[in-house]
Amino acid sequence: MSDSDKSSAGELIGHLAVIDDMPMDEARGMDVLKIFAARAGAELERMQAEAELRFAMAEIERLKNRLQAENIYLQEEIRNENNFEEIIGSSPALMKVLKQLELIAPTDATVLILGETGTGKELIARAIHNRSARSSRPLVKVNCGAISAGLVESELFGHVKGAFTGALEKRTGRFELADGGTLFLDEVGELPPETQVKLLRVLQEGEFEPVGSSKTTKVNVRIIAATNKDLEQEVKAGRFRADLFYRLNVLPLFNPSLRERREDIAPLAIFFLSKYARRFNRQIRGVSQDTIQRLHKYPWPGNIRELQNLIERAVVLSTDSVLSIDPGLLPTDGNQAIDDRLNPDRSDLVLLPEETASDPSSLEDVERRHILSVLHQTNWLIEGDKGAAIMLNIHPNTLRSRLKKMGIQRPN
Repeated sequence: MSDSDKSSAGELIGHLAVIDDMPMDEARGMDVLKIFAARAGAELERMQAEAELRFAMAEIERLKNRLQAENIYLQEEIRNENNFEEIIGSSPALMKVLKQLELIAPTDATVLILGETGTGKELIARAIHNRSARSSRPLVKVNCGAISAGLVESELFGHVKGAFTGALEKRTGRFELADGGTLFLDEVGELPPETQVKLLRVLQEGEFEPVGSSKTTKVNVRIIAATNKDLEQEVKAGRFRADLFYRLNVLPLFNPSLRERREDIAPLAIFFLSKYARRFNRQIRGVSQDTIQRLHKYPWPGNIRELQNLIERAVVLSTDSVLSIDPGLLPTDGNQAIDDRLNPDRSDLVLLPEETASDPSSLEDVERRHILSVLHQTNWLIEGDKGAAIMLNIHPNTLRSRLKKMGIQRPN
């Protein structure tokens, strides 16, 4: 004698069969079977619902943990101030980089940014991400040189609870945080050999296992790496894997040093002066011409970061309305030539824009001064190979629109 178990929706979920060698009234037996079948069906349905609920709760918990990890990361990003708030400059060396950036950004290819420390490699990485199709997802940063060798894998790939001493709870790694977005690996040449192997696997297969877990996690992440080391020499010395180098070096992008873009020193100095004058409530009208000349002669081993720190210190210590830096702070090579195009009026003072008197760090004022400087260099030529639009790396019509918005007109 048998009967079928059905769910409350009428779906067949099982069969119930009873075998007995004793005689039983068939009608009564069927009634008993139907009671047992109904109870068994209800229990099976409850068990299935519980299993589905557990799966849904686990998925919700996973998404909640990821969202919480992303929020923590983004809050850390908000607290950490970027070195430079936008790319400042119009030198040929910088323009070459920006033209390459425009071609590279829309692709999903891996980028390796090369250059000395302090040149703004992170700023280039952010510009690539912001111009890519992944810009709606986060740009997650990891400084590989700032993490101890024992923790770098946990930082990149995450770990499960109890994976090692001190792993009191599960941690979401940076790769999982960057899923759908971009991961910026700064100082990638500092990665230990065992981590290089796992990184290569992620680049090739898009998957990894968190520390202490056998479960494979798949991710869709674009990698932008940066280093101030000569990775080819590191490969020859056996400190960096050759296969990882070739995988990272798909699109190399060289970021020039400040010595190679001296035309940008004055605009950068004015930008940082504006920023720190407002922060420290200093009423400073501009930079002395002698200081500008010394800035141009100085070799800048620390590049833009060194210039930024120098201007910040000078603003803090300044007691005058004109910023002047002690010659002892900037030992220079007297034979170094100065580009006169940067200061065509050769006055004794390089002024901030007049509008910055009440708000000396207005970004629009910095942009206005920079545009005016470029227009003076091009004799107010906007279009063409030697026009201001090319130097500013924007479309001529965009430049005309900005000039109109800022009320900038060519003098008679």
